[in-house]
Amino acid sequence: MYIKIFFDTKPLFLCDSIDEKMQPLIHRDDVIFIDELNAHTIKTIIHEMQQPNISSGVFFHKNLDELKKALFKKFSLVIAAGGLVFNEKNELLLIYRRGKWDLPKGKLDPGESIEDCAIREVQEETGLQKIKLNKLLTLTYHTYHEGTRFILKETHWFLMKTKSSEPLLPQAEEDIIEIRWSNKKEIPVYLLNSFSSVADVLKTAFKMA
Repeated sequence: MYIKIFFDTKPLFLCDSIDEKMQPLIHRDDVIFIDELNAHTIKTIIHEMQQPNISSGVFFHKNLDELKKALFKKFSLVIAAGGLVFNEKNELLLIYRRGKWDLPKGKLDPGESIEDCAIREVQEETGLQKIKLNKLLTLTYHTYHEGTRFILKETHWFLMKTKSSEPLLPQAEEDIIEIRWSNKKEIPVYLLNSFSSVADVLKTAFKMA
């Protein structure tokens, strides 16, 4: 079992076993591998993941919850939620924001449930109103800087349904300039210009390799 955290486009894997997916990684020169958990190694992995010569990282510890808790303490955690909205043709709704194809999402408001957050953000960013919330698909993690703060965003992605006849209205305040329905065959093209974490969500939704 593992948790993947993106530092920009670079994945850091927190894992409690070295399986067939992790084994090839830990022997590469451009991968940072750590298998001892303490304050120094936590600091080291965060530093190394930001170096240009490092492509990814693997942090192994037999207790994944303990490892997750120790690493997350080094960040300001932001909880967010978003939606993979499908219509009756099984087409997926994508938004174009700040030069990337993305999925509608946003931060959790105080006192708000994660499900309500997901629906609200999709409604605000796309103009859709009649949305049926289905199951939670997956969680993603990515880091970024906000001034002097180092942020870790945990995003909960829900499957949703709506009708293709529903009006679409891009939320200009969020720099969304286009909204598009796309089918499974078209998704790989959009993955070429998307965020790494969003690409993971799309691959999960469409069961792509």
